[in-house]
Amino acid sequence: MKILFCGDVVGRSGREVLNKYLPELKSSLNLDLIIVNGENSAHGFGITQSIAEDIFKLGADIITLGNHSFDNQNILEYIAKQPKLIRPINYKNSTGEGLYVLEHNGFKVLVVNLLGKLFMHSKIAFDDPFICIDKVLQEYKLKENVDVIIVDFHAETTSEKNAMGFFLDGRVSAVFGTHTHILTNDTRILSGGTGYQSDVGMCGDYDSVIGMTKESALSAFFLQKDETRTRLAPATGEGMLAGVVLEIDENTGKCIFIESVAYGKIFNRGQ
Repeated sequence: MKILFCGDVVGRSGREVLNKYLPELKSSLNLDLIIVNGENSAHGFGITQSIAEDIFKLGADIITLGNHSFDNQNILEYIAKQPKLIRPINYKNSTGEGLYVLEHNGFKVLVVNLLGKLFMHSKIAFDDPFICIDKVLQEYKLKENVDVIIVDFHAETTSEKNAMGFFLDGRVSAVFGTHTHILTNDTRILSGGTGYQSDVGMCGDYDSVIGMTKESALSAFFLQKDETRTRLAPATGEGMLAGVVLEIDENTGKCIFIESVAYGKIFNRGQ
């Protein structure tokens, strides 16, 4: 089974690059499943029903979210009736679901959205991610009642993501870090057969500070006490689609191939 996982879609730039490449990639890569993190797709903060529906039309099978899940309150009614749009499962008393089981060619694929706890700011209270995912995996067991398990771990620190990868190694097919919007160069298969990358990056304008204009982001770092912070605004330049392509052994549920991918305006790395 071949899967594409796309990093956080940030604003219009992220939506445009998704629109440009996603339908083509579904065909050219012969993908069975596409997962997209869409929590910053609405002007950098949250998601709307119309944007979610557009991403599904482009070929996404599941949309995951994060700490900005409900920044747009009009998503509450839609997420309650659209099970393929999932928010962090460790949110307390929250609308929507934190996981979804998709059936493809007779195989059951579980996708789980999980929020990290270190340095994470959220308007909604949430439970410990390690305890929460452990309870989930007591109910859903790889190659017993589901064939593939993908975890989107939306977390701030690479250490917490790394720890989660090892905590779940052998029990899930893959763990992908999102939220920090910066590609990490640690794409690999862990010893237990779990695909892993600390952060898959973002779909958006990389001539920015994690998807936001340099001017609006820099102003926050020079902010003096009692000064009003400039509202962050998403960068609108040409975007890059960053993500991970992986292959899962349908007999074992383990990852047998994983590769970090990027399409669009690739970094200028010099000579």
